[in-house]
Amino acid sequence: MAGLLAGKRVLVTGVLTESSIAFHAARTAQEQGARVVLTGYGRLGLVRRIANRLPDPPPVIELDVTDGDLLAGLAEQLHQHVDRLDGVLHSVAFAPESCLGADFTAAPWRDVATALEVSAYSLSSLAVACRPLLRPGSSIVGVDFDARVAWPGYNWMGVAKAALESTTRYLARELGPEGVRVNLVAAGPLRTVAARSIPGPDDLEDAWRRRAPLGWDSGDPGPVGRTICALLSDWLPTTTGAVVPADGGFHAIGR
Repeated sequence: MAGLLAGKRVLVTGVLTESSIAFHAARTAQEQGARVVLTGYGRLGLVRRIANRLPDPPPVIELDVTDGDLLAGLAEQLHQHVDRLDGVLHSVAFAPESCLGADFTAAPWRDVATALEVSAYSLSSLAVACRPLLRPGSSIVGVDFDARVAWPGYNWMGVAKAALESTTRYLARELGPEGVRVNLVAAGPLRTVAARSIPGPDDLEDAWRRRAPLGWDSGDPGPVGRTICALLSDWLPTTTGAVVPADGGFHAIGR
């Protein structure tokens, strides 16, 4: 039986370790029949080693989402491996240390600007870079964390996620006439490399375990990866500009 993503060409950013949400999304995509291409930044050797742990080791190309030259050449690099893109996963976020922690007002603008560029504006940058290879029916999916409330210690990354959500809506409006969908998956707290830099992750994990109606395993990114692949598939053809929770139902419970 053909998989959910049979014949699809999917670009996946953000794979760094086997605990990465992007790694699990890439693995599920391959298991569902997709041809995957990964991007890496800085530590390409590490990304290639992690790529070799996927069922079918994919090619890895260099991409820094803040580098205009690399973005401009992305479509040409991708053309060496795929003739089109049916799906793109944006799983990129970063905030300098000053943007996370106890004092929200202490972060200087240059650090806040970095957080916003890498974590929010880059969704638009990536979409523009991939646009020549997208086609009607293509799907762009980003990784989110519920930005409706102010989380302890999340600070300017929370602001960046709110900007990411707004960027998604505007991109959905821009790319919809071309038949391209743009959505986010809002995951619960997971033990990823990125999460280690956020103060108080144990408190969030404990809250999720106690209050999510379906429960929550912060050590298992697999369900989030499957939700991403559902959005990359053809099974939600009229869903765009949305934030789809993959958090055990925590978002629906009063705090």
